[in-house]
Amino acid sequence: MFNYTVETEKGRDEAVQALAENLQAEMFGILWNFDLTAKLQEKGTDFDTPFTILEVCNPQEANRVLSEDLMVGYFLPCKIVVYEEEGTTKIGMPKPSALIEMVHNESIKQIALDIEERLIGCIDKSV
Repeated sequence: MFNYTVETEKGRDEAVQALAENLQAEMFGILWNFDLTAKLQEKGTDFDTPFTILEVCNPQEANRVLSEDLMVGYFLPCKIVVYEEEGTTKIGMPKPSALIEMVHNESIKQIALDIEERLIGCIDKSV
């Protein structure tokens, strides 16, 4: 499966805050907290689904994968989204292991799986 997505009882803002704390504990920083809903509305659309995109990065891990294959940079930083759908808050991400398949580099698959496991752990702790 391309993505990992879970539901939470938390609201979007509360889920984003929990994610920030859990990501920090795993040495991932949030480079960008993008309120997609507000930006689309600012641009004149009627999009009203609460939708936040977090771009997250662990500098050491980024260095590791980029040192192996610069094409991995096409997938960086990692994205985690928090959104509301039919009254339920969801937290999800594209799986690094699924993305890395497109690069066809066996040596970084294990790194991608490790990063994926750590990010899934952060998501699960944030629910």
